[in-house]
Amino acid sequence: MKTILTSILAISCTVCSMAQQEATDSIKAKELEGIIVEAPKVIRKADMDVYHPSKSAIENSKNGMQLLNNLMIPSLNVSDALGSIQAAGQSVQVRINGRESTINQVRALLPETIKRVEWIDNPGLRYGGANYVLNFIVTNPSVGGSLMTTARQALNQSWGFYMADAKFNTGRSQWEVGANYKLTNKLKTHRDYTETFTSPDGTSVTRNETSRGGVMDNSFGNAWVSYNYIKPDTTVLMVELGLSHKFNDKFLYNGLISLSNSSESINLTDVHGDKGSTPTLSLYWQQNFRNRQMLILNFNSSFYFGRSYSDYVERREPYEPSAIPIADIHTNIKDKNQAYAFEADYIKNWKNSRFTAGASYTANRNRSMYENLANQVFHQRQDRVYFFAEYFHRFGKWTATAGMGVQYTDFLFKESDKGNHTWSPRPQATITYSLNQNHNFRLNFTSWQSAPSLAETNIVPQQLDGFQWRVGNQNLKTSDSYMLTFRYGFNLPRVNGSFGIRAFTSPNAITPLLKWEGERLITSYENSRGLQNLSLFLAPQIDIIPNWLTASGYIQYRMERMRGEEYTHHNNDWSGNVSLQLMHWGFILSGQYVRAQHDLWGEKISWGESLNVIDLSYNWKSWQFGAGIIMPFGKYDQGSKSLSKWNRNEQHMRLDMRMPYISVSYNLQWGRQKRGARKIIDVNADADRSTAGGR
Repeated sequence: MKTILTSILAISCTVCSMAQQEATDSIKAKELEGIIVEAPKVIRKADMDVYHPSKSAIENSKNGMQLLNNLMIPSLNVSDALGSIQAAGQSVQVRINGRESTINQVRALLPETIKRVEWIDNPGLRYGGANYVLNFIVTNPSVGGSLMTTARQALNQSWGFYMADAKFNTGRSQWEVGANYKLTNKLKTHRDYTETFTSPDGTSVTRNETSRGGVMDNSFGNAWVSYNYIKPDTTVLMVELGLSHKFNDKFLYNGLISLSNSSESINLTDVHGDKGSTPTLSLYWQQNFRNRQMLILNFNSSFYFGRSYSDYVERREPYEPSAIPIADIHTNIKDKNQAYAFEADYIKNWKNSRFTAGASYTANRNRSMYENLANQVFHQRQDRVYFFAEYFHRFGKWTATAGMGVQYTDFLFKESDKGNHTWSPRPQATITYSLNQNHNFRLNFTSWQSAPSLAETNIVPQQLDGFQWRVGNQNLKTSDSYMLTFRYGFNLPRVNGSFGIRAFTSPNAITPLLKWEGERLITSYENSRGLQNLSLFLAPQIDIIPNWLTASGYIQYRMERMRGEEYTHHNNDWSGNVSLQLMHWGFILSGQYVRAQHDLWGEKISWGESLNVIDLSYNWKSWQFGAGIIMPFGKYDQGSKSLSKWNRNEQHMRLDMRMPYISVSYNLQWGRQKRGARKIIDVNADADRSTAGGR
């Protein structure tokens, strides 16, 4: 710990030393008769950091994702090639003019229309418990229509991404239609896996897998059409239809298992995946009234039609087709699930204050048919009601925000007539002191609730392998989470960023629970005794050569403790990302390295993708041509480690991710285009889905 603190202090001193040697970096904000008015690249506000795209960042971007990458926001890990946005290893809620959106919709933004990007690392109550919020503020384009296309294809694998989006305007109306396709077909995979099972009587057996290879498929597509009507400062109306389809999400693995208590070997085939379609409908209406008042109504719905499957087969080696398998497990679940959500918000603004209040209702109706259990059907109903009120006020250099939300959650299982319901308060408060425009200090407290998922409450026994099973728990209660963050934001010559400390606790977190029942090892779920962690983080952006060479990054050190029914585990880990970008003469050379965050949850430590990417692109008129390589260094690794006394295991999934690729983008603009509609709120209605048993 002392080493980590010393390293952070050394980095901070180096940053400050560099900062004292150069004049303040800024971007042009406006030019009037030879007088240039300049603004800082980052404006520190009480509740957000505001980034204004520079002229070179806009000129060297062909879509919203590329512009976001060119902004080099320190806390963000942005990958246009992989289509991902994360911060501190967690998801980021993306919005366009306040409307919750998707990465695909960000890709469809014209860079010229993005006036600023708001980075909110302490989202208020109306953001529904989001970890982070990234809001793109888009204004009137100067053209009447646009066509955007992008194609990216790997040279050595069946992997790629393709997108097209068009916008048209008539009067106060705007129409949009678009589609994309993500291809991942038969990507070679390998799995390193070892596990030790210990029974209650103390006997144990270790199983080691030797990989015989496998393949992964992950191809999906999206299509959307939208209409919006805008009467400036009065009315906004939006209607959007979408369809996403997962063509195939499949993992197939073959391996050879050796046993510590036997000389025989076992041939293993493990296949699992899912596929299906999700149509969506979104309606939005915003009306402005006198005295700076606003009413917003939002409705969302989605439907999921699909299936998930799992096939697990163990055979004695050498393999004989006529031999009876040691284990032959097949799970097939067919889902027809629905989700509906409605939200109404009222906002009132004064000179130095703002009041926001709202209410929302979300309904999930899930129907799962188990084809492997003689087509048995199970129904789950879940309803959630949420009320909140929040008040913001400015006192000179101080600002304060305080609010309270209350969430009611109710779920019922029709076949067993079992269910649960809870009332949960959600307090939140923020205090900010701005020394000046370049330095501020923020203390934020936030809380949220997490309802049990369909998979966690599903009591249908699912066999995972020869003796492991998974059974849900219908007595689970909604869990609570609380987080306290202190953050210092700074703008120095050539350097801007933030430094802080974050404390988190979830006293009744819903986590997996392993226990023996006879000869079966059951994975179920419990409201645990809680997770607590403490994090230190530093996120700087450095203009090494102004307007040419920029570096940004994020480093975090986290200490965790997890307690369950019969265990206590600890985890200390550092994670982060660093990006370097050279931009000049229309060329952009960028490099990125990501060390995945290792998360302790229940009795498992899991980690996501540790990646590195190099990309070179060139902009010429309306075209952009690019080439790059994913994972030029090291090996791709994604996996987990179990700490349970009953099943200790470690798994590493390897993919052949060393992929050179080429990309082409083209933007065509014409006429005069109306402003894209602005959503102040958005309510989420994602249909839940089943998960077939898989080891």
